[in-house]
Amino acid sequence: MTSSNAFRCGTVAIVGRPNVGKSTLLNHILGLKLSITSRKAQTTRHRLLGIHTTEDTQFLFVDTPGFQQKHINALNRNLNRTVTQVLSEVDVVLFVIEPMHLGDADRKVLQLLPKNQPVFLVVNKADLMGDKGNLLPLIQDFDLEFPFTGIIPVSAKKNLYLDELLAAVREHLPEQPAIYGEDELTDRNERFLAAEMLREKIFRLLGDEVPYSVAVEIEKFEQEGNLRRIHAAIIVDKDSQKPMLIGKGGEKLKRISTEARQDMEKLFGGKIWLETWVKVKSGWADDERALKSLGY
Repeated sequence: MTSSNAFRCGTVAIVGRPNVGKSTLLNHILGLKLSITSRKAQTTRHRLLGIHTTEDTQFLFVDTPGFQQKHINALNRNLNRTVTQVLSEVDVVLFVIEPMHLGDADRKVLQLLPKNQPVFLVVNKADLMGDKGNLLPLIQDFDLEFPFTGIIPVSAKKNLYLDELLAAVREHLPEQPAIYGEDELTDRNERFLAAEMLREKIFRLLGDEVPYSVAVEIEKFEQEGNLRRIHAAIIVDKDSQKPMLIGKGGEKLKRISTEARQDMEKLFGGKIWLETWVKVKSGWADDERALKSLGY
């Protein structure tokens, strides 16, 4: 017998095609920037745990890479494997879509969803739809395709209906004590988070100029009191890509590093000394050994 007052703790996967706002949703639920975001598809490359603890629940959100159907190389096969593995291991699934962009890519993810676990359809950017009635045809359409546990419109960026979403998810989490401490936010270490923040700035500040095949490797991470010294290599695929990242007189690289450092100082709560440089590793995104060394 279950009690609605008992403490609940469980895992919740956030899945969807690239660029529907999965990481933004996680960040707004947590109330801080943990998962990196940019307009570039496939910004999220790792399975990332975000821990949200309330008085009666610990939600363990797993942010996943967008399921990739183009540019299938070793990196993307690896990311897709992550998505399918996560789906088989969690208590609840949030399938995130955008109301204005519903297409074949969403339906491909729909085919991966488990039939034996609660799956909520989360319609993100619902504020763009105007009247909620505009969602009805979409909801009916999807209801025919999959037995969703519930359909919840939200706006991650505007913090709309996130409490309703959490309340609905809570009902389906197992009754058990918290797994993590109430002040823990993720199971990832600072080294990993530093690399992700630097990669986000590259994607955000260079946009379409920067090729998808850019990675970050933290070569040294040392802490002295409240100061963290971080040495980071930005890895590109070709020599011709180096000047794009460095910019005239090193201007681009300097701006990327400065903005990444500011974000790190906010998250880690201390001073950061950050040194960055650009390195060429030809074909790294299709090289299983290189991917392993970069943590994929």
